[in-house]
Amino acid sequence: MKRVLITTTSLIALALGGCAEPGGDDDMSDTTETEAAASEMDGMETTSDTAADQAEEEMAEASPDWQAELETNPLLAELSGPYGGVPQFDDVSLDQLASAARAGMAAHLVEIDAIASNPEPPTFENTIVEMERSGDALGRVFNYWGIWASNMSSPEFRALQRELSPELSQYSSQITQNRALFDRIRTVHDEQMDTLRPDQQRLVTIVYEGFSLNGAELEGEEATRYAEINARLAELHTQFANNVLHDEENYPTFFTEEQLSGLPESYVASAAAAAEALDRPGEYAVTNTRSSMDPFLTFADERDLRETVWRTYYNRGNNGDEYDNNAIIAEILELRDERVGLLGYDNYAQWRLQNRMAGTPERALELMEAVWPAAVARVEEEVADMQALADQRGDGITIEPWDYRYYMEKIRQDRYQLDSTEVRQYLQLDNLLDAMFYVAGELFHYEFTQITDGSVPVWQEDVTVYEVTDRESGGHVGLWYLDPFARQGKRSGAWASSFRGHTTFDGQERPLSTNNSNFVEPGPGEPVLISWDDANTFFHEFGHALHTLSSNVVYPTLNGGVRDYTEFQSQLLERWLFTEPVVENYFVHVETGEPMPDALVERIQAAATFNQGFATTEYLASGLVDMYFHTQYEAGTPVQQFEAETLERLGMPDELPMRHRSTHFGHIFSGEGYSAQYYGYMWADVLTSDAAEAFAEAPGGFYDQDLAARMVEHLFAPRNSVDPAQAYRDFRGRDADIAPLMRDRGFPVPGED
Repeated sequence: MKRVLITTTSLIALALGGCAEPGGDDDMSDTTETEAAASEMDGMETTSDTAADQAEEEMAEASPDWQAELETNPLLAELSGPYGGVPQFDDVSLDQLASAARAGMAAHLVEIDAIASNPEPPTFENTIVEMERSGDALGRVFNYWGIWASNMSSPEFRALQRELSPELSQYSSQITQNRALFDRIRTVHDEQMDTLRPDQQRLVTIVYEGFSLNGAELEGEEATRYAEINARLAELHTQFANNVLHDEENYPTFFTEEQLSGLPESYVASAAAAAEALDRPGEYAVTNTRSSMDPFLTFADERDLRETVWRTYYNRGNNGDEYDNNAIIAEILELRDERVGLLGYDNYAQWRLQNRMAGTPERALELMEAVWPAAVARVEEEVADMQALADQRGDGITIEPWDYRYYMEKIRQDRYQLDSTEVRQYLQLDNLLDAMFYVAGELFHYEFTQITDGSVPVWQEDVTVYEVTDRESGGHVGLWYLDPFARQGKRSGAWASSFRGHTTFDGQERPLSTNNSNFVEPGPGEPVLISWDDANTFFHEFGHALHTLSSNVVYPTLNGGVRDYTEFQSQLLERWLFTEPVVENYFVHVETGEPMPDALVERIQAAATFNQGFATTEYLASGLVDMYFHTQYEAGTPVQQFEAETLERLGMPDELPMRHRSTHFGHIFSGEGYSAQYYGYMWADVLTSDAAEAFAEAPGGFYDQDLAARMVEHLFAPRNSVDPAQAYRDFRGRDADIAPLMRDRGFPVPGED
């Protein structure tokens, strides 16, 4: 059987939020809901017997011939073709989705009922392992669903998403409210753990907590209300995500040749191509995504136009029209709080962090608040420097948020003789791709070979596919798909996902991993030159792919991760971007082919902590507001008022915004993958900085083979089969310390002179 990544555990989580993607519009997007859900049953629903019966009747009426559908619908077909089977994108179409999803749900419910009604006493094999086997048909549907949701979205898909969202919620309710099933899980958890291997114990714990923390023991009216809340949340999460996507697609900023001053030639070419694609030939366009907005605000001399672009971007979902997200956010927060109240928790964040590394909202806040004062103090220094420069130039302005990137770039050029445009000339996408393959070869002993014979179908012509092999044995490891460019219908940002994860419990299955970016496609014949930040993001997302490809777990659910740990591996891989072999061999000038000069390398190193006030503060503001939304929000409070008052209380500088304003904060409102957990990037960065110091101190540096082997063995390959805190101790020999993080950012280290 060609097994996909998704299991009963993750399918239920996928039903949450209408399967909206949880990521955002930046490099701080990681796995899609498909992969994130594999480790947790986020916000799983329960329902009363009456509601369950009604849902079953509705699904049966919608797809009375679901068994025949299993045989004929390509979306439900087992993965076929080479490499252990791959999704057949050439054979599927959107009009097959609704019937496939309904048939997949029906098939999975039959499988679950068989497990729950098994007359044999419950055991790990006949309950937990059988749950791992179930749901494959629906899982295959979600392989395609994820592409239509994130890479190829359309009004037609979004309509289907809205239509199917309540049915998916009802379907998951039928599983989580199946008391016979939960009783069997509880028996294994309470009575048989001592007979199991450590990874099997971990699996049982994840499954048990997934049910017990999500209302499986509720009865009567409470169970009914729990299901009603989740059904409504599923609709709201989907609507939130679609509203943001609408504003991204429908609010480009057009400008003319007279307004090109300051913009690099490469950006001008891409802006012209963007306008051409939007039927405005002869003009230029800033699309309403970070990858287009950020360089424009950095280089454009036209201040009024910078303000327009800034306001358009940061007002996504906040335009007072039918796509406004303020009322949606308020309802989401109220429903989440009511739902966890049914389980006896004081607030949503308290419930959410039960099985995270942080453990409690207080510990997460403690970390963010420890860094916040140093970050804000650095912003004050940066703003003072920018204002002095603006005054010196006679610009006659006071620094506003749309000025920050522009003037900081001028200071970077003056202080470090470091021009972002100059650096960009050495950052060609194709070369960076080769650099990532080099790093993967040195650390993981992988080799990447592009598949060009058409044997692996793709969803869009720009997508490329690579076979990954062990360069020592030649053995097949998996496949890696890359979807690099922005386009209409593709959500902004960068993210990783998977079509199948590594397992061995039913024969060995090899991973099918994907990376997705939004680089601006260049004009005809032009190279793809990207920013330093985008290069970091490229390595970051590749770290997620390597985490998937290096998995050695037995059971599908163990391919998931713990939210405040799962960013660690990807953030760690960013550290190899500026290692000596990468710089010397892959940072070559786009025109001359010459390697990056030593003097430029030194200037980049000198500027390593430059602009950390901006970068850290905009992130922490989002993390803190997320946590306060989920611990202190009171029903009826206008969302914009709560956001503004929270930022004022924190002492947020006026000169920059949160990285994600509430109305487009997809990480926390388009699903529950990051809700009350956006702090997780900072938590993971503590681990990253600490682990990076281990490599810096190793005899072989960042390419020390012994340390690299320990990294793969303890930090990558186990996925979620080992408790994250223990996995890190196994690698480092101790817990992580915050001091390396503060040093990395150029902030004062508490307790050090």
